[in-house]
Amino acid sequence: MIGCATFPTWNSVPGLYANLVTGNTAIVKPHPKAVLPMAIVVAEIQKVLAEQGFDPNVCQLAVDTPDHLIAKELAEHPEVKLIDFTGNSEFGSYLERLENKVVFTEKTGVNSIIIDSVEDIEKAVQNVAFSVSLYSGQMCTAPQNIFIPQSGVKTNGGSLSFDVVATRFTEAIAALADNPKAGPHVLGAIQNKDTLTRVKEANNIPGKVWLASKTIENPMFKNARIATPVVIEVSADEKGVFGKELFGPIVLLIKTSSTDESIALAQEMAMKHGAISCGAYTTDLEVKEQIKDEMSMAATPVSFNLTGGIYVNQNAGFSDFHVSGGNPAGNASFTNPEFVVKRFTWVGFREPVAL
Repeated sequence: MIGCATFPTWNSVPGLYANLVTGNTAIVKPHPKAVLPMAIVVAEIQKVLAEQGFDPNVCQLAVDTPDHLIAKELAEHPEVKLIDFTGNSEFGSYLERLENKVVFTEKTGVNSIIIDSVEDIEKAVQNVAFSVSLYSGQMCTAPQNIFIPQSGVKTNGGSLSFDVVATRFTEAIAALADNPKAGPHVLGAIQNKDTLTRVKEANNIPGKVWLASKTIENPMFKNARIATPVVIEVSADEKGVFGKELFGPIVLLIKTSSTDESIALAQEMAMKHGAISCGAYTTDLEVKEQIKDEMSMAATPVSFNLTGGIYVNQNAGFSDFHVSGGNPAGNASFTNPEFVVKRFTWVGFREPVAL
């Protein structure tokens, strides 16, 4: 089990338990910057194993450092047959290419929001603003690309131009970030300083900066790294900009020629680069069915017209498919039986019985 730095337990425990329940020993290799959470989990599992009369080393912790990484060494070892991985696409793809291994991956994704039409623009933008702010965009389901037609968005109160929608959206983000009772706690901290650097470098992305990132203070954690979302407008032909994951609180508003182009681009991003979530806002039933058809071909689940306390980051109620396994974001779904049954094989023994 190769862990990641963000959500170190959530992304590791499913595969770990699936291995143990199918009778496999397990080596947990946490991210070198997130060792403690999984060390606690492994220690508790070892206690239970010992209590039940098993060798506690059925589950082990393998710790490395940024200067001495051991994930490849373990992954390529001939006695390692099963690999669970959460992290970047480059390393995940390398693991998937290893021979004679069963590999389950969750890699990076480029998640989209498609805005066609809404009943209430304020409720819609507040929901999306919370989604891009939650844990500072460091969730694998966090939206990055927001596709809006250049003709604007229809609402119950009339049509709103692209600029008006962009203004309402950035105002919603700013209102959340500047609220001392909500902002610091929703944003949380930036886990990796490289992410903070990426946010600062986002100001160099060609396009209009609708909202610059800034630092706010968490009264409970004075030294926490905090960066509010940066929002930048880019054109629909800038695929080199929005066609990759910009991990962290970085949001791109993409002005398209029409909703049809918005859907096509969202599908293309999912097919080429992977996507774990997608949000869509439309009051048109035909457009809704079109989005379902196109995004299902990209194996990407869609959350429609979310307002209030349900967000696109929460991929499914009561369970989480995590990734569908049908696009480059990863090859396995937590809720697919294959996630468990591929971890063991059936071996038969037979012998003639004298009559």
